[in-house]
Amino acid sequence: MNQNTFLGLIEQSIRNHWEMPAMTDFQGKTFYYKDFACEIDRLHDYYKAAGIQRGDKISICGKNSARWAISFFATLSYGAVAVSILHEFDKASVQFIVDHSDSKMLFVDSGIWNEIDEKTIPKIETVFSLENFSLLKSTSDGLKQFDADAPAYFGKKYEKGFFVNDIVFRTDKPEELAVINYTSGTTSSPKGVMLPYRSLWSNTKFANDSLPFIESGDNIVCMLPMAHTYGLAFEILNSISMGCHIHFLGKTPSPPVLLDMFSKVKPKLVLAVPLIIEKIVTRSVLPKLQQGATKTLIKIPLVNSVIYNKVCGSMIEFFGGELVEVVIGGAALNPDVEKFLRKIRFPYTVGYGMTECGPLISYAYWTKYKERSSGKVVDRMEVRIDSEDPQNIVGEILTRGSNVMLGYYKNEEATKEAFTVDGWLKTGDLGTMDSDNFIFIRGRSKNMMLGPSGQNIYPEEIEEKLNSSPFVSEALAISEDQKVVALIVADKDALKENGVTDQEVDTLFQGVVAEVNSQLPSYSKIASFRLQEEEFEKTPKQSIRRFKYI
Repeated sequence: MNQNTFLGLIEQSIRNHWEMPAMTDFQGKTFYYKDFACEIDRLHDYYKAAGIQRGDKISICGKNSARWAISFFATLSYGAVAVSILHEFDKASVQFIVDHSDSKMLFVDSGIWNEIDEKTIPKIETVFSLENFSLLKSTSDGLKQFDADAPAYFGKKYEKGFFVNDIVFRTDKPEELAVINYTSGTTSSPKGVMLPYRSLWSNTKFANDSLPFIESGDNIVCMLPMAHTYGLAFEILNSISMGCHIHFLGKTPSPPVLLDMFSKVKPKLVLAVPLIIEKIVTRSVLPKLQQGATKTLIKIPLVNSVIYNKVCGSMIEFFGGELVEVVIGGAALNPDVEKFLRKIRFPYTVGYGMTECGPLISYAYWTKYKERSSGKVVDRMEVRIDSEDPQNIVGEILTRGSNVMLGYYKNEEATKEAFTVDGWLKTGDLGTMDSDNFIFIRGRSKNMMLGPSGQNIYPEEIEEKLNSSPFVSEALAISEDQKVVALIVADKDALKENGVTDQEVDTLFQGVVAEVNSQLPSYSKIASFRLQEEEFEKTPKQSIRRFKYI
């Protein structure tokens, strides 16, 4: 068994942790590593009966669950290609991806399946339910017959049981296609990112090597979508390769739901998007510091360190009390929240990656992490800043190495466009890199706006300042007639708590904008603002679908 192959790592872990719990569904069943292996073996027989060949595509679309993970690993270990689809995508996107990817088989939540128009996915021959692996559709009489005979067949096959030496995983090759992951669609039509086995192995190996505090048997809460590479790589692939016990959330990760889950599971490692951490800090922690005696005591130097220690302790308690590190990814953290976390010495770090790298580009353990950075370039990856002075002058972040994709599925033009002539992947992000290889992101190159005299304006920097106001729920800075316009969604709860009447709202936000403008250079000041009634439309990663508002 080759530890330098992805499937080798997974197979070895299953063997080593045979009698230990692998996955538990929210208020549902626990699968031990031996059950996990047996379920994979059963699916291999179904694949064979369905006529699935090596390299065939199998789509998976559903909420996070143990069966999602089982179907994923069964697909790869059989030699087929997994197409992971975010279950929050609209019906048209799901249909497009299933069809575009040439998938022959689909694992799907029955609620999603009931919405799908079968005529739009003519290549699909077989459909399984992700709730219980029941057969929802098949065009093959042979498979229908196999399914009918399955209880007797498996009864005989597993008469004596299923043992460690019954596992049959194949050996994968580094450049072989493993997963097609369709991008979140922030830019209109989705692209299918082709990730090879070397990317899965390299990301998993880095997590194995860089999180020494994680041991077999540790509990992990899975709350990021598994169809997104960030959640898949670090909540699933790394956890299974280390012999951890994954707990699927099964609900929207709101602070009360998380509090309940963390208190039961007590994870050492938590992976989160900034939105979750910002909500915990701004809704649960900061308000308490602004009350009564605490407000005064926090101004006294020696006393405030005692208070900060207590606050840090209570935040660690929120995460179940055993927390070693929170890794934040997917977007930048609000600077005020970050300053606060630094002040209380909370163990957080910010990583950086993209689907096209499966996802990792940079990360640093929290004690080595530099404020406002996105971590340090990871093993087996290189980064170059496309500017004449990479440490001081912003340029596009370019990367290459083991984690990088093969290209976009059936889209040579987009693939060609994604790489430089000498083979570096263009991330589309702008930033600088210091002498220690720490990356500092300034924004997206396609979001960058030009000032009246050609100055570079980064909307993200304006938005960060607007989002620091307690009255702003979220904001977008856009360009209209070469002027910066702010689109603002008000925090209705904050307005209500502060007794702001409908008549006063406009004046209040004029003040917010004036305060932000006082911190901006003249060429990027906000010329006007508009209040939005509805929240901005977002991708499942919680990034705003900018192109809809420009």
